[in-house]
Amino acid sequence: MSDPKKSKTEEKEEITKKKAEEVKTQSKQKEEFSPFITEMDEYLFGTGTHYDIYKKLGSHPTTKNGKKGFYFAVWAPEAKKVNLIGDFNGWDEEAVEMERHEPNGIYDCFVEGLKEGVLYKYLITAKDDTKHYKADPYANHAELRPGNASVTVDISKIKWSDSSWMKRRNEVDLAKEPIAIYECHIGSWMRHPGREDEGFYNYREFADRITDYLLDMHYTHIELIGIAEHPFDGSWGYQVTGYYAPTSRYGSPEDFAYLVNKLHKNNIGVILDWVPAHFPRDAHGLANFDGSCLYEYADPRKGEHPDWGTKIFDYGKAEVKNFLIANAIFWVNEFHVDGLRVDAVASMLYLDYGKRDGQWIPNKFGDNKNLEAIEFFKHLNSYMKGVYPGVMMIAEESTAWPKVTDSPENDGLGFTFKWNMGWMHDFCDYMKLDPLFRRDNHYKMTFAMSYNYAEKYILVLSHDEVVHLKCSMLNKMPGYYVDKFANLRVGYTFMMGHAGKKLLFMGQEFAQDSEWNEEKELDWALLGDDLHSGMQSYVRDLLGIYNKYPCMYEGDSEQEGFMWINADDTYKSIYSFVRRADNKKNSLLFVMNFTPIARDDYRVGVPEKKKYKLILNSDEKKYGGNEEESRQSTYTAEAVPWDNQEYSIAYKLPAYGAAVFLF
Repeated sequence: MSDPKKSKTEEKEEITKKKAEEVKTQSKQKEEFSPFITEMDEYLFGTGTHYDIYKKLGSHPTTKNGKKGFYFAVWAPEAKKVNLIGDFNGWDEEAVEMERHEPNGIYDCFVEGLKEGVLYKYLITAKDDTKHYKADPYANHAELRPGNASVTVDISKIKWSDSSWMKRRNEVDLAKEPIAIYECHIGSWMRHPGREDEGFYNYREFADRITDYLLDMHYTHIELIGIAEHPFDGSWGYQVTGYYAPTSRYGSPEDFAYLVNKLHKNNIGVILDWVPAHFPRDAHGLANFDGSCLYEYADPRKGEHPDWGTKIFDYGKAEVKNFLIANAIFWVNEFHVDGLRVDAVASMLYLDYGKRDGQWIPNKFGDNKNLEAIEFFKHLNSYMKGVYPGVMMIAEESTAWPKVTDSPENDGLGFTFKWNMGWMHDFCDYMKLDPLFRRDNHYKMTFAMSYNYAEKYILVLSHDEVVHLKCSMLNKMPGYYVDKFANLRVGYTFMMGHAGKKLLFMGQEFAQDSEWNEEKELDWALLGDDLHSGMQSYVRDLLGIYNKYPCMYEGDSEQEGFMWINADDTYKSIYSFVRRADNKKNSLLFVMNFTPIARDDYRVGVPEKKKYKLILNSDEKKYGGNEEESRQSTYTAEAVPWDNQEYSIAYKLPAYGAAVFLF
């Protein structure tokens, strides 16, 4: 109640003064933020809802009793004792014993005078007196492999200048946005020539080169493989030991932030591969962390992948779920990442994934669904969507699990997008066929549209399709060498025109001959050949069309956005369809011939009596085709009913030819 003796002006001044004091207090509290564990921290961690636990556990620069140093905290509830060892104390196993806090079993200590760049580990003595030399699960930096110690670092000093990007990110409707992703592995994209060392580009060098390349090629996003720290190059980063540390192969956390910042300033989004499905058995990692099955399920029938030789996270344990959910938040919050592609989702959802009878345990209902993993996904994706609505959560899910991209409120898993693995398998199976047999498999290219609206999809031709003797995309194609390129051009046209967001793995844009090898750079020298440079030009122009016309992406998940003109021209193996934008303007007609037989008299139905402008012809010489000169650019619809349409146009369709018309 206001004081009647005070004027309104005095009341306003008092309120303003009070608010100023509150802001000042909050600012002071922020400056005095301490990583030291509190009772509230322990409570939230124990319930699995401490979403910034990474600011408390791990190592953090701070001040205690006026002295600067680093604070360390680690969760090891089954440990007998924990000692901090490192090069700062000569790795003396008895020098620094950490203090235990109940009820969670968190150990902590403060080391005065410690600076950045110090190597350290936790020496955990288990209840059976065995010793375990462990890297810090929450460390933000790691020693360059083959070393495996953690490294002290201060990521709070990282500076950002991507505020415009970050503001816009939270305002967009991702389903209506153009998303063309370049999947990339930094260590094998490009290397320094003639270097005696491994020749890796560091994060900063890579940032400058890749930004120019992505802009030139019209990609909207990059998806980076193997960023979280991992000891074995051959795992490609899918066997993680440092979930909170950008790999030191390419530099420091600050260098990685430079990469993200540079991409954002050039309007390119950054997606990371994220691996919450399993972790390796490496002695310094999470396995058997405190002498017990701390991060993994204790029963090997739930806690181990027989085929992969890895451990499975215990999604029923609150602290483990907290570790993973906070990790997703960490990458988004601390490194401004725009999306996480969640690896091996199916292996998490199914208790019997990759297992024979006797190697798995049914759930309480007697079936093969991992109820704890389902709850984990719903929790994770609900939080991410609520706090970071512009961040993509992408499921690599290879089965027919329902409602992957539906909301948890509707019993869905809550992902933003799902990789369309079904489309990928059908597409690759079809494209590998001799054209003579394509007519008998015509349905493989049309089937995906029958379920397209069940989920929000990304069409993918990822690294998994060009390794392990599966052949490169080019060498999947049938025919003579020049035919392979023509096949791939028409295949890429079908992919780019089809409903769904897009992803191509690096090297596919210029038709790399060989399979991907993580130990060497892409075969950039191939661009000296007209066929390979022509393929690169074709993909560049396809992506340019994709970005320019909203009809290519606005209606990916809506029936009005895609319409078959002829899905049944089985004998000729020709497909035609139309893409429409929300405003029905600037629609595109796609016509694609998947045989080596030219159709000089090909007629295709069109939905409107308009002029149809040819904007892309895959058979042009500049793309590696046969046509020296540009075609007639405009075709007028005739009142000749065709393909169940009132009108049609006649077009000379080349062998393995693709054409895109604007109307």
